[in-house]
Amino acid sequence: MSFDQFPLLANLAIFAVSAGFVWAAGTRLTAYVDGIASLTGIGQAFAGMLLLGGITSLPEIATATTASWTGNPSLAVSNLLGSAAANILLLAMADAIIGRDALTSVVAAPATLFQGTLGMMLLGGVAVVVTIGDVAVLGVGVGSTLLMAGCVASLWLSSGYERRHVWTAVGKEQEKEEEGEEEGVEDEKPGQPLRSLVLKTVAAGATILVAGFFLSQTGDAIAAQTGLGTGLVGLVLVAFATSLPELSSITAALRLHRYEMAVGDLFGTNLFNIALLFIADLAYGGGPVLAEGGRFEAVAALLGLLLTGVFVLGLLERKDRTVLRMGYDSLAALAFYAAGLAVLYPLAP
Repeated sequence: MSFDQFPLLANLAIFAVSAGFVWAAGTRLTAYVDGIASLTGIGQAFAGMLLLGGITSLPEIATATTASWTGNPSLAVSNLLGSAAANILLLAMADAIIGRDALTSVVAAPATLFQGTLGMMLLGGVAVVVTIGDVAVLGVGVGSTLLMAGCVASLWLSSGYERRHVWTAVGKEQEKEEEGEEEGVEDEKPGQPLRSLVLKTVAAGATILVAGFFLSQTGDAIAAQTGLGTGLVGLVLVAFATSLPELSSITAALRLHRYEMAVGDLFGTNLFNIALLFIADLAYGGGPVLAEGGRFEAVAALLGLLLTGVFVLGLLERKDRTVLRMGYDSLAALAFYAAGLAVLYPLAP
């Protein structure tokens, strides 16, 4: 189906409805994943990274695969890299939801720092591959294959790291975190069997995947009909739309006082997004997708790395003072994102 034949208003309407389905499914995911985490005994940060992060990456799967399959690798890559920056920006929005204290002052698990650092390393790897160029072996880029292996290794390392008690945060912030977790446990106890939670999670994921397909197609059509360019539309419009599951899921996580799960969700999603470059490579028949990139894609990857670094510093600093209901790190992330868009605008393909 070609959405270019539809009027712009019709594509905008389909885009909005699809985004609504993505949001609705995303709001239910946190409760399901929280119940699965409680019944299986896996940690909050790892559950957020593996389950929430993987499931909320489904729109990016639909977007990247469809865009590459239809011969538009620029939209696929820019959407995945744009989502990396947009996802981190969602932490600033989540910070405003907490309001009283900075989000990074109540996240105390070393696993979140570990995940964020791994994500920074892989985003740096994306920038390197785009800059030096990728080569194909058996029809798939060597760079995207190595990045995929790095993402798998990161998931494996994170799963074991959370079970190790390497260090523990101390002070009043840690006390607030422990109190919040206790309140969350009292407010939300898994009352459903594991099988029911898994089935509902699969149903929510399927909804997100189908809606993500329509987000991809209409986003591509809107880019062509408005003349904005697929790179900028993929980086901003489609990226934020496909990040709606993350926004809805972390909002629900914060209401349950699952702070580690909220941050793990976003860091995990970024790991999955980088891995999806390999999937986009498989779907595209014209060579490595990263070989199609240039300065725009390299700067987009570095923007995601920079924003992640800002919040990793916030997690280390752990200051609870806020300005405009947000921590200093959230304000810095907003400023860097705006500056990044100003740099990327003239580079957009």
